[in-house]
Amino acid sequence: MRFPRIAGALLLAGTATGLAAAPAQAQEYRYWSFWNSKAGGSGGSWAYATEGPATMRPADGAVEGFRFTVSADSAAAAGPRTAADFDAICEGTPAKENSKRVGVVIDFGSAADAAGGERPPKPRTHCAVVPEDASAGEALAAVARPLRYDSHALLCAVADYPRSGCADQVDGSGDKGSKDAPGAGSAPEDASSGRSAGQGSGTGSDSEDGGPSAGLLGGGAAVFALGAAAVWQARRRRG
Repeated sequence: MRFPRIAGALLLAGTATGLAAAPAQAQEYRYWSFWNSKAGGSGGSWAYATEGPATMRPADGAVEGFRFTVSADSAAAAGPRTAADFDAICEGTPAKENSKRVGVVIDFGSAADAAGGERPPKPRTHCAVVPEDASAGEALAAVARPLRYDSHALLCAVADYPRSGCADQVDGSGDKGSKDAPGAGSAPEDASSGRSAGQGSGTGSDSEDGGPSAGLLGGGAAVFALGAAAVWQARRRRG
C-alpha cells in the first residue's frame, strides 16, 4: 500500500528534520571584547560595539570599554565591571582646542578568564586626550600601551595582557570564563576576521531577531509537502 509507505517517509523526514535543526554546541573564544557607553557616557551602562575600535570614532565625552572575556557570542559576553561614567573618569581633565576627551575603561577579566596561569591586572580607567578625529583604538593606545594586534588587525593584547595568544578557542575542559555581565550584539568572529573579536554574525540555531533558522524553515516546508502528498494519495485511493 502506498499510503503506509508515504506515512513512513513522512515520519522519517520529520525525524531527519529534527536532527538537522538541533543546534551544535557553540565554540567559545578567549578574546578582548569592545563596548560603547550608552547615553553619551554619563549613563553608566554598556552596549556591545557594532564596529571595531579601529573604525569607531567616539565624540568628546564618550566612554569606550575593553573587557577580556570568554564567550561564544556577544549575548553571553561579560562587559566591563566599571561603570561608563565620563564625569568620574575625566574629572579634572580640561578640554583642549582641536582635541577631545574619551574615557577608557579596561577590564582584564577574572582569573577564570585567564589562560596559561596568568593573573589578570585590576581594572583601570583613563581619560585619553586625543585629536578630534582619533579612533577608539587610538584612544586606547594613548593610555594602555603596549597593544598587540595580529596580521588581520585583531586586538590581541592590551597593556601587554595576555602575553600570548589571540582570540584562542577554549578547549571545553572546564576552562571557562565568567559570564557576569551579558552584553548585546553579534557573535564573535574567529581570529581570521579583519575585525575585533565579538563583531561577526551569529551562527546559532535561531536568527538574531529570535526567529527560526533557515534550516528549520526549510525542513518544516519539506515535511508539509510530504504530508500534503500523503493526503492526496489517500483521497485518490478512496476515489
